[in-house]
Amino acid sequence: MSDNGFGSLSNGDGASPTSREQIADAIRRLRKAAENLPAEHTPEEDLKILSQTLRELRRAFTVFAPYRTQRKVTVFGSARTPRSAPAYQAAEQLGKAMADNGWFVVTGASTGIMEAGHRGAGRGRSMGINIMLPFEQSANEIIHGDEKLVTMKYFFTRKLMFVKECDAVVCLPGGFGTLDEAFEVLTLLQTGKRELMPLVFLDAPGGTFWKDWLAYVHKHLLDGKMIAAEDLSLFRVTESVDETVDEILRFYHVFDDMEYVNNRLVLRLKKPLAESKLGAMQRDFSDILNSGGFQQETNLQINGTTTATTPARLVFHFNRRSLGRLRQLIDSINCSVA
Repeated sequence: MSDNGFGSLSNGDGASPTSREQIADAIRRLRKAAENLPAEHTPEEDLKILSQTLRELRRAFTVFAPYRTQRKVTVFGSARTPRSAPAYQAAEQLGKAMADNGWFVVTGASTGIMEAGHRGAGRGRSMGINIMLPFEQSANEIIHGDEKLVTMKYFFTRKLMFVKECDAVVCLPGGFGTLDEAFEVLTLLQTGKRELMPLVFLDAPGGTFWKDWLAYVHKHLLDGKMIAAEDLSLFRVTESVDETVDEILRFYHVFDDMEYVNNRLVLRLKKPLAESKLGAMQRDFSDILNSGGFQQETNLQINGTTTATTPARLVFHFNRRSLGRLRQLIDSINCSVA
């Protein structure tokens, strides 16, 4: 897995000299920032926030580190959804289907939709990021006491972990918190602050929660020219668990992950693309290029070192603006190989 666009540091085991130097430099910068705090007369309350944030993230990174190579789907939704509700049952079915496909299911570890996702996945395939609240704060019975559970004080650190550590996000119906999380993910994808991944808004069968939300988006955001039509490619609305699972798995059919190397965007692919496909991409997606064209490579120089051979990499000068179109390109790549 890649670092999901947020950046990550290796633990140094088997790291190259360049990697070790980068780690050492990052630690020096952390220390320097801390050393500057007394001189800047940082207030005590600000110091408490900095200290708590660093400790929370350090703990969370430690919990997730052993599972970095595992695909994970983050599931958002209301803690107040009863077990008898169709949305609960859909979340449980989703959790089971993703676990059956070898994925881990990450939720906020509470009751309702979060519990349902974990119940479907089972304890072994569940990971939780709980939040300390005066209510609704206890971990559900599936994940309670598990080593794959972390509890955090701040919503912003919790949201960072939800998005940083996953390869897909599914939002079921929920309240203010679910809507906040949904728009956070959409904003990160639209602005390129998080590498592209599947984002699905899942209604229960016959439900209209996300359908009504999508109508609002069309009427007020799209028609008001506050977003572009291509931004609608960043997510999918459905009431089918099967379609949700297919959307997630299909995204990684050929595409594997992405990163920027030497000012070029590199899409790692599981299978090489036919030359005819490259020609079609040059014709259909030239609008997302700053210069040049699409090149398929099997060896790539990173910091002067040739990386290990992989089936293929698609390399190009992306304009870093047309993220909806980039998602359309990835969809096209995934449809190019049976």
